[in-house]
Amino acid sequence: MKLRSVLFTAGLLFTGSAVFAQSGGITPEIMSKLQASYVGNASDKALRNAIGSTNIATLAINQENRKGMDTHFTYKVESKGITDQKSSGRCWLFTGLNVLRAQAMKQHNLSQLEFSQCYSFFYDQLEKSNLFLQGVIDTREKPLDDKMVQWLFQHPLSDGGQFTGVSDLIEKYGVVPKEVMPETFSSENTRMIAKLITTKLREQGLQLREMPRKTKASDVEAKKVEMLGEIYRMLVLAFGEPVQEFEWTRVDASGKVVDRRTYTPQSFYKEYLGNDLNGNYVMLMNDPSREYHKLYTIDFDRHVYDGHNWTYINLPIEEIKQIGIESLKNNVMMYFSCDVSKFLDSKRGLLDINNFDYGSLMGTSFTMDKKQRVESFDSGSSHAMTMMAVDLDKEGKPTKWMVENSWGVEAGYKGHLIMTDEWFNEYMFRLVVEKRFIPAETLKILEQKPIACPAWDPMFAEEE
Repeated sequence: MKLRSVLFTAGLLFTGSAVFAQSGGITPEIMSKLQASYVGNASDKALRNAIGSTNIATLAINQENRKGMDTHFTYKVESKGITDQKSSGRCWLFTGLNVLRAQAMKQHNLSQLEFSQCYSFFYDQLEKSNLFLQGVIDTREKPLDDKMVQWLFQHPLSDGGQFTGVSDLIEKYGVVPKEVMPETFSSENTRMIAKLITTKLREQGLQLREMPRKTKASDVEAKKVEMLGEIYRMLVLAFGEPVQEFEWTRVDASGKVVDRRTYTPQSFYKEYLGNDLNGNYVMLMNDPSREYHKLYTIDFDRHVYDGHNWTYINLPIEEIKQIGIESLKNNVMMYFSCDVSKFLDSKRGLLDINNFDYGSLMGTSFTMDKKQRVESFDSGSSHAMTMMAVDLDKEGKPTKWMVENSWGVEAGYKGHLIMTDEWFNEYMFRLVVEKRFIPAETLKILEQKPIACPAWDPMFAEEE
């Protein structure tokens, strides 16, 4: 026993020495050089004391960029009321519904209207649950370590999304006014209910994979429906059961009651919106890591199994700007998304690359361009808002933009965010625009066969 123990210990020592002898690790010599590279002068000591006890962003505030903020805009679509997604990742849904709300209020001369986010979100979570379970069924023949199977079990459910989800959900289930199905604690604070449903879906997914391979398709489908029944009950407990029929009083812009009628969610959608959401809107993307003037689609990136994969036209930023300006000139808001956390001064509601000087604080420089940030996972679309205003100079070029946000009226500039055109260039990614504002030459790109990207492509994280 003693001899065996000595040999085992010697083996460990030898193995450990071999590991540390391999090239590429931090050797004592390298560590000495690193330690010698740090000067540790009085300036560094002051910075260390400051950074050790203060928020880095506060220390990096660029005082030279603190002048008063210009809030004048050449073209501005007036907000119809600031919404608040609270502690949820539903920015995509709030943004899409806000765009459509503005359209409905204008067309029907309404004094007030807000569509129920809770109603649409109920079906979003149900449809995403079905998307996962059916995806598991479709991949049952593949091993558990297959890339697609792994992706499915890693992402069975989320509260994030994008505009294709808005259009598919509304066309399938309609819309209702917010007062008909108001928010609940769980719809405004989605983390816990999402966690529970996610765990249940993974459990159900494994059960579907364990069913004998020769099980009839009808029996597999019946099992899936039974599982969805469990999910449906959990959703009802968290959000309430979606209304099937309701009465609603229409009040015009002067405050006069026009009529009171009974609607279904579909009849309400057809009367107050009625447009072809999937056919009338085009998603434009500025992704410099991919070829421009091409059509792209994301595999399995949809909210509804029998719906549409997210498909977009990749365009240079200047072309997207001109299309956006044309929409705003015609008083039409747009779904917009960006990397909102970059250089955001949340107190002023200003997105400006000169807001913070991290380079001077840290004694270094950050030099990646937009293409490099995308390719290295450093930047991507993270938040959706409603594009509503642009300011143009004498030559007709944009200098700044404004969006209606969904973080409540107290956040930012009266519930809005203002961004410089320079920031727009670097951190804007997606804009959804009505076809009538897009040049015919650009619309022809929709005739191309889309270039397919995998579901796990890092550029295409959902907006939250």
